[in-house]
Order: sequence, then C-alpha cells, then structure tokens
Amino acid sequence: MSRIRSAIVCAALLAASVQVVAAQDYPTQPVRIVVPFGAGGPADIYARFLGQHLQEAMGQPFVVENRPGGGAVIGTEEVVRSKPDGYTLLMMSNTHTTNETLIPGKSYKLMTDLAPVATVHYSDLLLVVHSSVPASTLEEFIALAKSKPGELNYASSGPGTPYHMAGELFKAMSGTDIVHVPHRGSGEARASVLGGHVDMMIDAITTMAPNHESGQVKALGVTGRERADRLPDIPTIDKAGVPGYTATIWLGLMAPSGTPESIIEKLNAEVNRILEREDVQAAWAKQGAKPLIMSTSEFQTYLEDDIVKWAEVIKVSGAQVQ
Repeated sequence: MSRIRSAIVCAALLAASVQVVAAQDYPTQPVRIVVPFGAGGPADIYARFLGQHLQEAMGQPFVVENRPGGGAVIGTEEVVRSKPDGYTLLMMSNTHTTNETLIPGKSYKLMTDLAPVATVHYSDLLLVVHSSVPASTLEEFIALAKSKPGELNYASSGPGTPYHMAGELFKAMSGTDIVHVPHRGSGEARASVLGGHVDMMIDAITTMAPNHESGQVKALGVTGRERADRLPDIPTIDKAGVPGYTATIWLGLMAPSGTPESIIEKLNAEVNRILEREDVQAAWAKQGAKPLIMSTSEFQTYLEDDIVKWAEVIKVSGAQVQ
C-alpha cells in the first residue's frame, strides 16, 4: 500500500513539474484568439488590442480570427473542439452567459467545456435612433413606440448578444412593442441603423458614440446607473423614462477545458498587467470602457453569477431566439 501511495505522489509531482515547464516555455508558437463575432465590434477591437500587447509581452503573435454566426455559437464551438494547449483562446462576452439559457440545445456547456482565463473590460451601452425618427428624447421615443405597436424596429448583432438582451429588457420594462431585427454582427447592425433601414439600436458606447457625435444618429439614453464620462450630456435610461433599467457589455477570455492551469494562470497574469497600465486605462476611459481585472477564480464566480442573472432577464422579458 505504501508503494502505491508513493507512486501516486510521484505521479502528482511529475504532473506538477510538467505544468511548470509548460508555463515557463509558453508560448512557443502563435496563439489564436477566436472572436465569435463580426469585425468592427467591441470584441474584435479589444481582442486585437489585447493580442498586440500580449505579443509584445510574450514574444509570439496572438492572431485574431473572426468566426461570427449563430449568436456566437459557431466560433465558440470551434474553440471547444480545439486542442487544450493554450494556443486557442476565445474572446467571449455576456452573450455566452445569456446563451446558457437562451440556446439550451447548443453543443457545449460554457462552464464545463471552457475554462475562465481573464476578464477584459466592461462598458455601458447607448440607445440611439436614426436621425429620421421623430423623437428627440427617450420619453418621446417611448410614446412614439406605444402609438405604433409593432411598427418600429431595433437592430442587434444576433440572438443572445448584449444588444439583443438590452433591447428585449427595454421593451419589457418600457411596455413597448418594437420588432427585433437580428444581424450577423454588430457592424452590420450598426450600418442598418446608420443607413436608416432600422429605427433603433442599443449599442456599445465605445463603438456608437462617434456616430452620435457626428450627427448620424440621436443618442437618447445610456444604460448605466450613472451618466457616462464619454457622453456626460446624455441621461441614463433609468432617469429618462424607464426606472430601474441597466445593461452593460463585458468581455473576457476563455480556453478549452483541460488547458494546463499553469498556462491559464500565466495568461491571466499577463492580461492583468496590461489592464493595470495607466496609459491603457486612460485610453479606454476616453472610449467609454473600464478594465475588468480578476483572478481566474473570481472570473469563475462572475460567470456563474452572470448566467443566473441573464436567466432571470430572459424569464422576465420573454426573449427568444428568432
């Protein structure tokens, strides 16, 4: 029996030493960051930003690959099927925690088939309407929507995305009937609103604020609990007509389940070092984003809590995949 115990201890020590060596050498080749959303959206923009800085810090290219479709399911499935060696990562968002309830029949389970690596940032959203919509305030827009049930529409980057859920929550809490028009990515959704093909969108401040500032759309409210530093003149939706309304978008990195813990911890440390830099925080503040810095265990809890949160929102709003 003592020999068996000794063998088990030796095997454990050997496995631990292999993990340490793997982390010390990692990475020895390019790393893929799969973005399951279209080009030009927040996940794509910040994945490229992070990839550039990780390359500088770790000495290997971090290559971003966009795999949009299926409300982020297609790109996520590709990561789940990838070898768990640290060379394929997923740039994910609260789309993924929402999909745990909204798309129960997908081929993977977020907390089983993927491992938390690092959080990246969060930002409030911005409700905008095309300049042709006859409403200059949120109160006017709600009145317009109520006078034309089912006639106005809103764009999203697909089912389960923060833009979709923010829209459904807005409808439920404002008592309006606005038709959801899903797109393959946030870039396409944004273009539909800018072109006047869709009336409204709740989009990330980081990507939509410039369009409001240039006069292409009218911003009627921000989704945070306080006014956004980027757009201090725009009221919160909570104060402008829908009491209690809040919504955000956040981003994080995950890896296939089974990826060596030592590699995950190394990536977490490197990402957090980038997010702690004052120049990064200052640049993101101007864009309307705030770094989200957590340990892997904190991220695990954050994900679990977010799944529960969005399950309740889906129940209240009645949101469905179209």
